[in-house]
Amino acid sequence: MKFKVDEDLPIELAHLLNEAGHDAVTVHDEKLGWADDDDIVPVCQREARAFLTFDLGFSDIRSYPPSKYPGLIVFRLKFQDRPHVLKVCERLLEIMKTEEVDHCLWIVEESRVRIRQMESADS
Repeated sequence: MKFKVDEDLPIELAHLLNEAGHDAVTVHDEKLGWADDDDIVPVCQREARAFLTFDLGFSDIRSYPPSKYPGLIVFRLKFQDRPHVLKVCERLLEIMKTEEVDHCLWIVEESRVRIRQMESADS
């Protein structure tokens, strides 16, 4: 699976994903730090990368219908420090082994992950 990690998440998350066999880059890797969402989203679509972020705006399925994206993973954590985020992501990697990311919206909380899958716009 291919991922793009937003600037609000620890860059170590990309390393964690890569170590697990995924292809992950950060927005900084591609000189997109501080870019508008409207600039980042088309890049994710073009590269077929699921986008990981703290930005709750991406959880609005009217603005960002999951069927149009290679995956949206939005973190809603009470604590956003680096060690806590990485610990939650280790659990997330286990879930990714059995659950689909493509064309889904994942809302990641400390105690659960909610997955919303919508029919493809092409269906």
